[in-house]
Amino acid sequence: MIHGVGMAELKKNADERGFFAELVREDWKSFLEGDHIVQFSLSQSHPDVIRAWHRHTRGQNDYLVCISGTIRCCVYDDRKGSKTRGELDEFVLSGTDALWLVRIAGDCWHGYKVISQEPALILYGVTKLYNHAKPDEERLAWDDGSVIPTSINGRADDSRAGRSYDWGGPAGP
Repeated sequence: MIHGVGMAELKKNADERGFFAELVREDWKSFLEGDHIVQFSLSQSHPDVIRAWHRHTRGQNDYLVCISGTIRCCVYDDRKGSKTRGELDEFVLSGTDALWLVRIAGDCWHGYKVISQEPALILYGVTKLYNHAKPDEERLAWDDGSVIPTSINGRADDSRAGRSYDWGGPAGP
């Protein structure tokens, strides 16, 4: 997994009424790696929408949970000097299955594609307040040819490695 990226399965406490799940707890210190989440935002995206690629340059990290629909979330590391430079991590997240919290190293390129037939709702926690006048973002087009992973999910033998990342293709080898 890319340095600074992580996943934690969120426990669903379910009964006949539905379920309750804790999304973030201050005492999850090993997962939060010292981060303090200062803002939550909610995004809805329609089927086949791709929201990629962007990264943060002023120290922001993101925490993401898909609460309905299904997305393919990707993180690509092109940080100079990173021990995981060239790697791409790909996660399929669904609000109907197990809930997962994904920690995204904000200085890595990241984004997602809605792969369900229904819209997806994504809840974001961030470690820096959004500045409308001067957003902390750099962007690449979703189909930018410079995103060429050397491995995907730690596998250099993935047939998609060594080529420009294809959001349209299936997830997994």
